[in-house]
Amino acid sequence: MKHTTFRAAVVTAVLSLAFGLVGVPAQAAVKPFWTPEAMRAAVPMDHLVKAPAFTPQDVAKGQRAIIQSIPNGGGVWTGGGQVTHTAGRVFFVFNGQNASCSGDAVTSTNGSVVVTAGHCVKYQGTWHTQWTFVPGYDNGNAPYSQWAAKTTLTTPQWEASEDMNYDVGMAVVNPLNGQRLTDVVGAQGIAFNQPKNQSMYTFGYPAEAPYDGTKLDYCSGTTFTDFLLTKDHGMRCNMTGGSSGGPWFLSFNEGTGAGVQASVNSFGYVFLPGYMFGPYFGADAQNLYNRAQSS
Repeated sequence: MKHTTFRAAVVTAVLSLAFGLVGVPAQAAVKPFWTPEAMRAAVPMDHLVKAPAFTPQDVAKGQRAIIQSIPNGGGVWTGGGQVTHTAGRVFFVFNGQNASCSGDAVTSTNGSVVVTAGHCVKYQGTWHTQWTFVPGYDNGNAPYSQWAAKTTLTTPQWEASEDMNYDVGMAVVNPLNGQRLTDVVGAQGIAFNQPKNQSMYTFGYPAEAPYDGTKLDYCSGTTFTDFLLTKDHGMRCNMTGGSSGGPWFLSFNEGTGAGVQASVNSFGYVFLPGYMFGPYFGADAQNLYNRAQSS
């Protein structure tokens, strides 16, 4: 099966020395734009940027790493619970194309923070527009309405060089009818600087074949640390493009659907199908979160 690809920043590039976090205003009045038909037709973000395949030997020669959207597989989440309210699809416009990712509502002082991947808010020097979050998305339906972003933010490393180790993005959404996002859908916990190689659950809305982005899917298992080009978490998982930005949970309770978010779906290697990788939530992700919840 042919997989779509997108180009990562060189992992060995010098990290940005900036300590500030980068954010830009996002368009607010997006509800009329995202009709059910427009949401169904939005393509996975990973599908929009293609690059040639490469072999592991190419990396040793110093060539830039090419990564693919997360491969096939996963399974529909039928357990219900809080994750069916807090997780959702993210829609935006990238270079004139309607596109989609996944995201999750987390606890915050402003009650309005959505966590996603960095490439789901900014890619190739372009900040996405018409950015909106649809929690509990179900085949074109928005059971908890659409939440337009007031501001989108990312880490300084992703802003400067699209370093995959820091592929984390966040959005602060506007209130609706006098209510904040987490007042309506609830919130998952979030944690930083946690031990690696733990059991985790990951969720998202894969929208490339054999999936169509209509339902919430998941994977679970013991994670490992990427031994190739990043220091990310890794897990056996076959969700496809469109699941990018979906949450990775520690201490996830299948009965309640609640957990503590500690990563997001980010990428998979072309030459290593069946595995998903997500950035470690360290100090830079925590700084980003603090910036978002105070916005």
